[in-house]
Amino acid sequence: MAQKSKVDFSQGPVWKCILAQAMPLTVAQLVQLLYNVVDRIYLGHMGDGNSMALTGVGLTFPIITLIMAFTALFGVGGVPLFSMARGAGDTEKAGKILGNSFALLMSSAGILMACGFLFCRPILFAFGASEESYVYAKQYLDIYLLGTFFSMTTTGLNGYINAQGFPKIGMLSVLIGAVTNIILDPLFIFGLGMGVSGAALATIIAQIVSASLCMVKLAIMRKDYDFGLKFMIPRAQYIKTLVRLGLPSGLTQAIFSSAMIIVQSLTNQFGEQFIAANVVIMRVDGFAMMPNFTFGQAMSVYTGQNVGAGKFDRVTKGVKQGGLIAGAFSTCITVILLFCGKFLFALFTETPELIDLATRMIRIMAVGYICISVTQVLGGVMRGAGDTVSPMWISIISTIIIRVPLAYFLAHLTRNEEFPHGQPIALFGSLVSSWILGMLISIIVFSIGKWKKKMLESHDGE
Repeated sequence: MAQKSKVDFSQGPVWKCILAQAMPLTVAQLVQLLYNVVDRIYLGHMGDGNSMALTGVGLTFPIITLIMAFTALFGVGGVPLFSMARGAGDTEKAGKILGNSFALLMSSAGILMACGFLFCRPILFAFGASEESYVYAKQYLDIYLLGTFFSMTTTGLNGYINAQGFPKIGMLSVLIGAVTNIILDPLFIFGLGMGVSGAALATIIAQIVSASLCMVKLAIMRKDYDFGLKFMIPRAQYIKTLVRLGLPSGLTQAIFSSAMIIVQSLTNQFGEQFIAANVVIMRVDGFAMMPNFTFGQAMSVYTGQNVGAGKFDRVTKGVKQGGLIAGAFSTCITVILLFCGKFLFALFTETPELIDLATRMIRIMAVGYICISVTQVLGGVMRGAGDTVSPMWISIISTIIIRVPLAYFLAHLTRNEEFPHGQPIALFGSLVSSWILGMLISIIVFSIGKWKKKMLESHDGE
């Protein structure tokens, strides 16, 4: 029965293959994003300490981001290579890649958990924690870190399930985990009076459920490849390749998060009203951005399987059709934000001033989502072909070299008596500019064709 839901990306209409991969991924990511929003809503109703509780949990972001960066390093990085092996029918190699990736995920989970407990206090205070907010942050991390194994397993192994043509299974594992979290949050936070600790416990139980479903599915699929203990024995050749392919993805995530933290210091200078508006904008932006990211992931898996199967013509077709589909989705999102942004923001706040400011800022950002769709599709193809370095450099250039300096420059340029630290438009103007320039750089790098050489090398190496 499970095999009927499998998608073979090397066969059938290209656009159907891409949508069959992208849509379940989009649903899964949107659901996961939704339950994060629900977490904040519940914490925001804890009573007198709700503001400090939200602040404390927010301070855990750098540590959680570091965990996700290592997940990308050892988990996500191996998926293109795994897809190529599966596309070429080399089940033994696929099993070894998966086994070594799993072993690296588990060993790094243990190290990260230990380091988190040892160094969380200096890290949290380095990012602005006070003695009061630290209490809440520590309560959250003490439980969250215990579940590092499961959070890394869920994110790291889901990619391998998707790479085998079972995106709906990956979607269901996240969906069931998200529903579990949503149900347990109010029970633990309010019913049992656990507060922030309850939110962390609900999250970890949800991750355990998702991780268990992933492991069960992988165990069922052992007839397609071996995922036994013998393949989990570290092998230098695979570890080297996994690190080489995964390091750019891990660094990209770490760089993106670092840039957000740097820009946040500028955001804080614009005043409390803008900070509140920015929180609302980022919630809507998270939903608007997600389809672009999932189309990038879909194109990576699609490209990897077709490279492994030696069907390079389908890769070329995938670039065109995937780009058009992703562009169409982004255009719809842009139109919705331009004409319905005010109504969306009203879901998160009743303050007219915040709604007005958020609406004006999102209109600046709206067109940028089309640019992001192009960047993500091209980046996904490059990663799927084995070129993970080029997307990393594109991210570094557009985020660190362009966006961060431009944000501070525009803030300085727009200073006046009313806005002594610059106008809010500087923040979003720099963001859109980095998206546009990132798209242009992606097109240029893609046209140069380093990814084509990597594609041929990867196929010849099978």
